[in-house]
Amino acid sequence: MPETSATPAAALADLPREPGVAKPDPILVVDHVTRSFGGLTAVDVDHLEIQRGVITALIGPNGAGKTTLFNLLTGFDRPDTGTWSLDGKDLGRTPSHQVARRGMVRTFQLTKALSRLTVLDNMLLGATGQRGEKFLPGLLGLWRGQERAATERAEALLDRFKLLEKRDDYAGELSGGQRKLLEMARALMVEPSLVMLDEPMAGVNPALVQSLLRHVTSLRDEGMSVIFVEHDMDVVMNISDWVVVLAQGRVIAEGDPQSILGNRAVIDAYLGDDDADLSLEDEDDAAPDGEAQEPT
Repeated sequence: MPETSATPAAALADLPREPGVAKPDPILVVDHVTRSFGGLTAVDVDHLEIQRGVITALIGPNGAGKTTLFNLLTGFDRPDTGTWSLDGKDLGRTPSHQVARRGMVRTFQLTKALSRLTVLDNMLLGATGQRGEKFLPGLLGLWRGQERAATERAEALLDRFKLLEKRDDYAGELSGGQRKLLEMARALMVEPSLVMLDEPMAGVNPALVQSLLRHVTSLRDEGMSVIFVEHDMDVVMNISDWVVVLAQGRVIAEGDPQSILGNRAVIDAYLGDDDADLSLEDEDDAAPDGEAQEPT
């Protein structure tokens, strides 16, 4: 179905293809965010805006700072300098759990499913504002109705991601691709406005890739904004509305996928020659589908 002028993606059509370009309706705005490790600057983003309601791909060569930027924006790391806001509300130095409660959630390249909990219990961990976590409501049993509602929502999401039959299995028994699905489903438990996916296709069996792609595009179709890190340019071309390119921690290019493919600065950043192939492996070696991916 062709886009109309009313769609968020269509609003990007006439924007300049340049780093830091202002967006018509940004959900996330980043200013002067830097992070260094032992004298090496990993992130140095002067200005970046993410358009609401679209899928934005974040790409770049090895060590470009993509995951580090994710960690900073979602409260898993602290910047040296800079500010950023979600829907106009400052998120600087906000703990990761509060960032999620405000509507910005992320997944990880190496999934964070708790292997010794069931799939359903992993889902329920994503439910927020639980009355049973407080002494008096817990003592009086005021949490029961809320627990039923959370369980119903979790089961509906598991059904959507084709994991309902695994609800009572331990998460550690899932394949790598199924863990990716579980982590994405769990992220939706908080009903986010912005979903950040760190290499959602990494280590996934090819049979599950198309399913994951459909799930990512469905988030946008339901009105959510999506940012995803990816190294496979076929995936980027297929599902992204806008592409941001990082190199040495800096935003060096922005634009629609077609304009990025021929961008001289992007080609130079990847390989430095005219025959650059942008389908490169990214910062971490992913575990093949089915292998355990426990965080270290």
